[in-house]
Amino acid sequence: MASIDQKAMLEAGVHFGHLRKKWNPKMLPYIFSEKKGIHVIDLNKTAAKLEEAGNVLRNMAKNDKTVLFVATKKQAKDIVKRAAMSCEMPFVTERWLGGMLTNFATIRKSVRKMQNIDKMFKDGTVKNITKKERLMLSRQKDKLEKVLGGIANLNRIPQAVFVVDIFHEDIAISECKKLGINTLGMVDTNSDPNKVNFAIPANDDSSKSIEYIVTYLAACINEGRKEKATAKEETNAENAVEVTHVEPTNVVPEAEEAAPAVESAPSED
Repeated sequence: MASIDQKAMLEAGVHFGHLRKKWNPKMLPYIFSEKKGIHVIDLNKTAAKLEEAGNVLRNMAKNDKTVLFVATKKQAKDIVKRAAMSCEMPFVTERWLGGMLTNFATIRKSVRKMQNIDKMFKDGTVKNITKKERLMLSRQKDKLEKVLGGIANLNRIPQAVFVVDIFHEDIAISECKKLGINTLGMVDTNSDPNKVNFAIPANDDSSKSIEYIVTYLAACINEGRKEKATAKEETNAENAVEVTHVEPTNVVPEAEEAAPAVESAPSED
């Protein structure tokens, strides 16, 4: 099971908050102290909330639920993309399109369009069009892949959404709220933790802090999948054993050996 190391969190700067003048009073329960005008996050609270979020994602993975990772901040893009890919979950790291969830059907049409263009390039269909048209398709394909590539395999609305900065990704959080989707997020001292279902108090500006949090959550998802696979194997093994030891039913007993025929006594003349 993935473990939480408070020393590692300290080294990653997970505890650094924002300036006191930028704080959100609703973050008070998660603030340990103030140092040089900067709030310091209580890592004990962070560890507890991170473990809670990890358990939620682990259980979702065990039940084949989908979690969408969202992070469009420059310092978080590559980190979150790698983490999401490591646990085979969809992600949005370039730009959150308005209606990405609330107007999911339209987004899926754009994804299918992107996939059709990609197919044309792979099977050589583009060779039948002009060079100018091919160039326009190539540019359109690159643009679509940049924005929608991370959700190409997302065929339905996700069961949960994780965001790195809930203040920065307020549109995504708002859409999730409208649809009743569970939300998890890194919450810095300038944000309202009540906007998400599972808040993880942490520095959402430092790349090292972001990497620590998302790497842990991705590991929890992989653990959930592994537990599911193990449980399935055990169930299959048990079923195999049961089949092997099934007692035969309605079996017709073998016929008894026929008694030797008794010769009839010779008839008297």
